[in-house]
Amino acid sequence: MKQNVIEIIQKALESLNTVWGANLPDIEVEVPRDETMGDLATAVAMRLTKVLKKSPRKIAEEITGKINEQQPDFFEKIEIAGAGFINFRFKKDFFHKSLGMLLEEGHLSLRTDIGKGQKIQVEFVSANPTGPLHIGHGRGAAVGNALCNILKAAGFDVQREFYINDAGLQVKLLGRSVFARYQQLLGNDVPFPEDGYKGDYIEFIAQEINNSEGNKYLNRTFEECGEFLTDYAYKMMLADIEKDLKDFGVVFDRWQSERELHMQGKVESAIKDLKSRDLIYEKDGAVWFSSSRFEDDKDRVVKKQDGEYTYFASDICYHKDKLDRGFDTIIDIWGADHHGYIPRVRSVLEAFDLPGDKFKVVLIQMVSLLRHGQPVQMSKRAGAFITLREVIDEVGPDITKFIFLTRKADSHLDFDIDIAKEQSAENPVFYVQYAFARISSLFRQAEEKGVMSQESRVSGRGVSQYAPDLSALIEDEEISLIKKFLQYPMVFEGAALACEPHRITYYLQELAGIFHAYYYKHRIISDDNRLTPARLGLCKGVKIVLEEGLKILGVSAPERM
Repeated sequence: MKQNVIEIIQKALESLNTVWGANLPDIEVEVPRDETMGDLATAVAMRLTKVLKKSPRKIAEEITGKINEQQPDFFEKIEIAGAGFINFRFKKDFFHKSLGMLLEEGHLSLRTDIGKGQKIQVEFVSANPTGPLHIGHGRGAAVGNALCNILKAAGFDVQREFYINDAGLQVKLLGRSVFARYQQLLGNDVPFPEDGYKGDYIEFIAQEINNSEGNKYLNRTFEECGEFLTDYAYKMMLADIEKDLKDFGVVFDRWQSERELHMQGKVESAIKDLKSRDLIYEKDGAVWFSSSRFEDDKDRVVKKQDGEYTYFASDICYHKDKLDRGFDTIIDIWGADHHGYIPRVRSVLEAFDLPGDKFKVVLIQMVSLLRHGQPVQMSKRAGAFITLREVIDEVGPDITKFIFLTRKADSHLDFDIDIAKEQSAENPVFYVQYAFARISSLFRQAEEKGVMSQESRVSGRGVSQYAPDLSALIEDEEISLIKKFLQYPMVFEGAALACEPHRITYYLQELAGIFHAYYYKHRIISDDNRLTPARLGLCKGVKIVLEEGLKILGVSAPERM
């Protein structure tokens, strides 16, 4: 629908004025909140007021006049509303033909190639390998995975990356925590680090080391055996993280080690590159990056007085490494507490000549886990938080992912375990998946009754063998359903451009709601040989869109429930 309207407006503008030459202004089209205002609307006339030096309503009248001269056969009515909005209402025949095209082309008709093969890197989760993943990491994983799916479907060449923070003090603290538990396990009562990592997993790692190495390191100092214990513990935690993510349906193309960047000399090289650009200076015995020359509010230390590189120095190197690998756009998905870090990283990328609009950050807000409406107690295994593993073991990966995606990423999310396990309309995942399963059941019934020999007769390329008379679909609820799933490409494109997967989750819930209401009001399979195939075709259209949306979110579409 959107493309039809945009092309018509473009032709009208071309014939109206030559101010813009070959560069026509961007035309934004949206679905009005009030259905009485039409199927699609545009405010393009208001955007052209300064250029054409006319009132928006006058411009809208001229645009609609030029559109009417083209005599498009798919509009029922074109109206001007308010100060200059142009509202478009389509004919029922247009909706019938559009449904037929969806049944003919299937999933491919729902995607828009806006990426054109551009290389884009999405870094997400990147949790410290010092403990199990918590539910905040899980939300970041769900958002990152869905966003990558969207971008790939939109024609981008996408790489999914996990950055391993394995060179800082936190990993050393993990080693000290395991060292203390290992010594205590073998009877040497060494003190546990005051700020050490607690939780059963530390003791489990210590026991694994004991099983593997015995008392080899008993009564040794941390300086003597700390490197081995730290390396063993962090690699064990990293394997645990990778398994949890894989079981959650999230697989990365690349795992980049911070430690490796240091060992390869890339951190030092990146700082030298900035120095060659006159962006590095020394003060008070430390080395500084002139980040305030860009978007940051002050300059940042990259090398401390003791000669140690800061964590920020590693970030400078890592983001330069991303650029060196040839990505056109870089997307980082961080916890909301990293909001203040955005200007300094953006400063780094601008220093290395990446345009500001080619770096995007998606912030992930906290998740509160509830049971019976009350906060869930902390995890014994993790010591201070609820693990992702605990949640997916209880409610499953599909439900967990979908609920994580029900709100905008930077909005706080309440995750109620009890609602997640319900098989009712209160459970958004069940509501959407059940719509898909219900349609699958309809086709099984149709086959049993001999109405359809196989579902493919109203799906995919097989429609040419069996073309239902879709003009039989005249009920308001039927047209509303067609309108809704024809909006999917607009929702998909918006989600890709804004990096907001939750838009698809919202949309699927709305589509499922319209379908369920239609199903309860109208009989799909009847003795009417003209209406039944048409309604089955309508249901198949809904099914195609539901399956596409769920696939994008990384959620299954069950045939039976």
